[in-house]
Amino acid sequence: MDKIDVKKVRKELFQAPIGAFKTIEVPAMQFVMIDGQGDPNTARAFKDAVEWLYSVSYGMKFAAKAALGKDYVVPPLEGLWWADDPESFVARRKAEWRWTMMIMAPDFIDRDFFEAAVRKAAGKLGAAPASLRLEPYAEGLSLQTLHIGSYDDEGPILAKLYHEVMPAQGLTRNGHHHEIYLSDARRTEPAKLRTLLRQPVRPAS
Repeated sequence: MDKIDVKKVRKELFQAPIGAFKTIEVPAMQFVMIDGQGDPNTARAFKDAVEWLYSVSYGMKFAAKAALGKDYVVPPLEGLWWADDPESFVARRKAEWRWTMMIMAPDFIDRDFFEAAVRKAAGKLGAAPASLRLEPYAEGLSLQTLHIGSYDDEGPILAKLYHEVMPAQGLTRNGHHHEIYLSDARRTEPAKLRTLLRQPVRPAS
């Protein structure tokens, strides 16, 4: 049985140049999602959200393999980030951050698979976060780059995006700052972390 790997099936969504932004069109996809706020390095809610996302995602994966004969690689962890003041990302004022952590689910995963996986995860993790859900998310036209290095070093490239790249192309924000974590932060040196940085955009005028 061949595993479906979304990073290969939709590889244009998981590739970008280092230090420069490319334009992509991001289709609607469904995700398991959890909302929260605060510093991801210290907020317990962030750690719990990631644990829940992986537990539910792997539960759906194994159930689909048994019921449908379809296997897939669980996609990377992703995060939507925003704040009342967007400059808080450039300045790395993490306590002000709001986030939605999420993991993509294939189209053949339906609500029955999701709800069963949530019930199974609850047996180990307790009550599910109130915001835990499976829902579609669409971004459309976006700018994307690959960042290699610590998450704390993203500030300059985001400043370049917001203050140089987007104004030069006559674009403005059309959604939350989006990060896709291609490396496992638990096993990778900060200097070698690979993170896709994506910003949905629209014409400014």
